[in-house]
Amino acid sequence: MPLPLYLLALAVFAMGTSEFMLAGLLPDIALDLGVTVGTAGSLTSAYAIGMLVGAPLVAASARDWPRRPALLGFLLAFAVAHAVGALSTSFALLFSTRVVAALANAGFLAVALTAAATLVPPDRKGRALAVLLSGTTLATIAGVPGGAVLGAEAGWQATFWAVAALCLPAAVGILAGIPAAHDEHGATGKPALRTELAQLARPRLILVMLLGALVNAGTFGGLTFLAPVVTDTAGLGELWVSVALVLFGAGSFVGVTVAGRLSDRNPGPVVALAGPSLLVGWPALAVLAHEPAALLPLVFAQGALSFALGSTLIARVLHEAAGAPTMAGSYATAALNAGAAVGPVAAGATLGTEAGPLGPLHAAGLLVGAALLIAFPFRRVVTGARREEARL
Repeated sequence: MPLPLYLLALAVFAMGTSEFMLAGLLPDIALDLGVTVGTAGSLTSAYAIGMLVGAPLVAASARDWPRRPALLGFLLAFAVAHAVGALSTSFALLFSTRVVAALANAGFLAVALTAAATLVPPDRKGRALAVLLSGTTLATIAGVPGGAVLGAEAGWQATFWAVAALCLPAAVGILAGIPAAHDEHGATGKPALRTELAQLARPRLILVMLLGALVNAGTFGGLTFLAPVVTDTAGLGELWVSVALVLFGAGSFVGVTVAGRLSDRNPGPVVALAGPSLLVGWPALAVLAHEPAALLPLVFAQGALSFALGSTLIARVLHEAAGAPTMAGSYATAALNAGAAVGPVAAGATLGTEAGPLGPLHAAGLLVGAALLIAFPFRRVVTGARREEARL
């Protein structure tokens, strides 16, 4: 894999840390800024919605920009938003910086996904995507727990400053490492924006975007409410929440890495194996959650399966959106964040039912089940077979 991909992954690591770090910082932010924890939680929703809405809008605005300046601009805007956030003394200002950071993240990821696909041959897009998304999975392993510890020791503002600082070496690396040959899309040969947006009317593209969103909704639905499962159901101490999150992150890194090597040439086995296993895994996790010896290995397995299947489907989005070279990354980003926004809401709605803290795990299973039911009649599309083209 070319070096620029790893430089992009470093930036994605910083952005992934930012997206997930608030889970361990909300109580301190609420206390410091004089709001309730529930109100502080809206910072997470603001970020997810900003990513969802911002991906296509920002990508459309930046489609005529050279890639290297666009990536640098988004990354520096992201860093500045975190610096201002660290200096915030009002919740309204901090909320605004999260929206700006989400828009910058969305723009960066949309351009980076497209750039990553152009840095490698077509038959290696899946591996390129795996390298890029490894930044997010490593954020869950190291960035988020590290940010939580830093916030506990030095205040939540220190975590914001650390994320801003991570952007600087990534910016230098992008400036030095992204080849000039990949800077320009070229005035000739680039489809009009209307033509690229028209790709969204293709049923194949809509299908894989929907499936990616549903699987990611299950992932975030289960992950968001994992803490009460660890402490209440399994009866473990607060420290074990970080252990469980690290295990999920480690599994996600393994899953995205393995799937990235398989999904280009033959994504069928990945979907056929990971899909049903993930479907069984969520309710199994709920049933066995009271046994720590089973809970922790299952958390690792669900992280691996979730990201193996999810990254394969997002790779299919990039393949199916090949007719939208400057917008394909935004379509993949929108699918990812639609799931990230909807999943926790759907899973959270089950907390008031008889299932209690285990409800989100069952909800995650239902979301994955819905994806598989939709996918089954069109499995040739999902696995990249072209014979289904006539039916769609």
